[in-house]
Amino acid sequence: MSEAIAKPSTVAPVAADLEIKDAQLIFSAVWSDLVEKHGRDRLRFPREFIWLGGAPGAGKGTNTPFVAEARDITAPPIVISSLLTSPHAVAIKNAGQMVGDREVLGLLLEELLDPKYHDGVIVDGFPRTKPQVECLKLFYHEMLGLHAEYRGTSLAREFRKPMFRIVLLFVSEDVSVQRQLKRGHEIRERNRQTRESGGGELFEERATDLDPQLCRQRYKTFKDTTFDALQSLRQIFHFHFVDAEGPLPEVQQNIIREFAYQSSLELGAEVFDLIQNIPVATQLAMHARQELVGRLEEYEEDSKELFCKVLKFVELKMVPIVRAHAMSGRAQINSEDALLDDPLALRMLIDVLSERGFHATVDIHRVDVPERINPETWEIYCRTKKVYRIDVRYPPSDIRRGH
Repeated sequence: MSEAIAKPSTVAPVAADLEIKDAQLIFSAVWSDLVEKHGRDRLRFPREFIWLGGAPGAGKGTNTPFVAEARDITAPPIVISSLLTSPHAVAIKNAGQMVGDREVLGLLLEELLDPKYHDGVIVDGFPRTKPQVECLKLFYHEMLGLHAEYRGTSLAREFRKPMFRIVLLFVSEDVSVQRQLKRGHEIRERNRQTRESGGGELFEERATDLDPQLCRQRYKTFKDTTFDALQSLRQIFHFHFVDAEGPLPEVQQNIIREFAYQSSLELGAEVFDLIQNIPVATQLAMHARQELVGRLEEYEEDSKELFCKVLKFVELKMVPIVRAHAMSGRAQINSEDALLDDPLALRMLIDVLSERGFHATVDIHRVDVPERINPETWEIYCRTKKVYRIDVRYPPSDIRRGH
């Protein structure tokens, strides 16, 4: 057994010394492999990415499902440590070394092509190094390129504009060490009871969870690598810093506050400028959020002139009536505007109101209106008038509810 352990330790430093650290070279090689293997039109990645990092003991595993629920992400998270199961990666990890950036990136991008991540994904443990940070920027740039390349084509919906969010769960060094040691002692005690009972699964007892100095070293590694790497992305992508030191309910409230609805983050700048004059309702409909945002982006890109007309109609003709009925939480609006004869305009109207937190339905009522009479036959000629009945519901005034 001593020989089996010794071999990786003598080989790994050489591999580490030879590893390419130039992010451009790493990414170009991985991206070229993907294009050659799948073809550009099959490089269909998720629209929303949450890149999750956290200090040791910050509770990433505990809070990941809560983050997913907050963002309406149903796909399982991609955990980098679990993803790296290739023989080469295992040998390097067993030697106490970090797996090479090229291998991490290649495995990750290949996994991201799985259709189950189409609407959104949480990636736990990437990026952790400066080359990985630079590769993340290059990946974002390539996704923008694919979005532009396929814009206006039949594949446009497969190459949506990407949304990158950086989420950092943070605890202080003392809290981190305390939680690591607590976890280590709990696992050791559980394993002791399992052995005494004579059956059951034993959990891994990590040395880094039992030695205070190793716990502090692990935290220092986090601060010097992952923390600095993620911090460098603050000015580029949406950045969420979550205080994870308190009790679980408190941490989850912090997560909710960080992900509170913000149109300026979720919509493109041009769309937000067009839509911001329409008020936001108190309660927001979050169902199928990704698809709704995607449609709004498409309206601005593919039918901007019609989109602007719909926005003006909502702002000038509907909002005053909605405001007048704020006490009841319901407004019924009748309109004969020819703009609504366009089915796409109707869809835009409903989506715009949904984006701002309203629930709207439209009913088309047709009425025959006499126009003229044939003097010889006394036949009455009618024209059909279409009346669009728009029912808008939203949270009523708190004053009314209080009574």
